[in-house]
Amino acid sequence: MDGMNAAGGSLDLFGGAPREVAPGAVHVPGWLDTAAQRDLVALCREWASGPAGMRRHRMPRGGLMSVRMAALGWYWEPYRYSRTLPDGSPVRPFPDLLGRLAREGVAAAYGSPPAPGSPPYDVALVNFYDAEAKMGMHQDRDERADAPVVSLSLGDTCVFRFGNTETRTRPYTDVELASGDLFVFGGPSRLAYHGVPRTRPGTAPPGIGLEAGRLNITVRASGLPGAEG
Repeated sequence: MDGMNAAGGSLDLFGGAPREVAPGAVHVPGWLDTAAQRDLVALCREWASGPAGMRRHRMPRGGLMSVRMAALGWYWEPYRYSRTLPDGSPVRPFPDLLGRLAREGVAAAYGSPPAPGSPPYDVALVNFYDAEAKMGMHQDRDERADAPVVSLSLGDTCVFRFGNTETRTRPYTDVELASGDLFVFGGPSRLAYHGVPRTRPGTAPPGIGLEAGRLNITVRASGLPGAEG
């Protein structure tokens, strides 16, 4: 399967054997090769450059997220999407590249691509974790579509905690996501709680253009009015 890089060429995808972590939740190690990771890191830098840049959102109870985030297609802030940034300017468009990678990621994880007529992938969140950043257990439930969430990891390895749909606590499974890994969750696991309790500084591979920290790209189908196929 081929994705497309910024210049319109192919992104080489390979990956190890898919491993089901929970029903509908699949980890595919090493799905992106070094060149593909390098292209995505460069694109993340471009996407993070503006207009909104990377932001640390404040939660409704006042806490400040330790993860920095940029949005594409739709602007996300706890807990809603909008088409404009807080200053009224438009959100960066959703890249066709990420839509293609999301569909190919679903095919790699599940053995078949999304069914014809499935909601289009139209939003991506680019998260940057420094050595101290973490993400608390949460559900991705601001979307109106139930299409699988597609997650791509770049840079430092993280501990990804994948739980259940009922509670933030046990049972959960800790999975190490390394640079280039793919994680897809949908179906009965679409609303599972998940989070990142820690990263492992110094584990980013050489040659991808990210010497420290972790980038995570999560691609989703919003199902919101105005979503384009």
